[in-house]
Amino acid sequence: MVRRTSPLRRSPSTERCHDRGIRRSSYHREHHRPGDSRSPRSRNLSRARRGDGGRDSHDRAGRNAPLDRQTRRRLVTVEYRLAPEFPDPYPVEDSYAALVWIAEHAADLGDQDRILIVGASAGAGVAAGTALLARDRSGPRLTGQLLIGPMIDDRDRTVSTTQYEGMPPWDRNSNRMGWTALLGDRRGTDDVSIYAAPSRAVDLSGLPPAFIDCGSAEVFRDEDVAYASALWAAGVQAELHVWAGGIHGFDFMTPDAAISRAARAARDGWVVARHLSSR
Repeated sequence: MVRRTSPLRRSPSTERCHDRGIRRSSYHREHHRPGDSRSPRSRNLSRARRGDGGRDSHDRAGRNAPLDRQTRRRLVTVEYRLAPEFPDPYPVEDSYAALVWIAEHAADLGDQDRILIVGASAGAGVAAGTALLARDRSGPRLTGQLLIGPMIDDRDRTVSTTQYEGMPPWDRNSNRMGWTALLGDRRGTDDVSIYAAPSRAVDLSGLPPAFIDCGSAEVFRDEDVAYASALWAAGVQAELHVWAGGIHGFDFMTPDAAISRAARAARDGWVVARHLSSR
């Protein structure tokens, strides 16, 4: 979905939305308002889980709306193919194909120099993997990567995976099932690509600046903190937020809670400060 929002005084009824097919059976929907000119673009990979969820669920949660209003950018939501029917490497390859398509159609979509990739949960893992692919294939340049509660480590050995075993909405058993759907018998072995599980990457140099956040009471906490630390060690700019008391997807389930509003404000502020204020 490509969404370009304008100032709040405009009526939402002026928005337009289009689906377009691209190779690898991925597609995006173009969603904008008449009179839009060149704008920064954001790619959103909004899968709730490996093998579950959908792009529209991310928008229903309101995760994109505040950022849309403040940054006046277009949003491309990629419907990548899902495991287990389409296991690794389909999701990340679909995402990369969409990124290449966006860069090739920069004149129609906005500013090629301001492409920001965004994802939540498993979608954030795909976003991080796509950023690695773009670096290693000398692909389109990303302005940044905004990773919300990213699912990036299949090895199931952090403290937080055991601390929150049996705790909904996403516990250790759910995590194992999700990774098995994507990787099959390769889960937890040495035969796993860094593009499927970005925490496995040894070299994170040359990646775009990152914003990473998660809850303090979720299984992904430790892998997300470790990924931010590894980015810093590689000389990559990163901003990390661990929201006290937050469970996985807290902003999705309780969008009006103070913690959810604070999380959205931090994300929006990072995008504006890092990628728009100097343009």
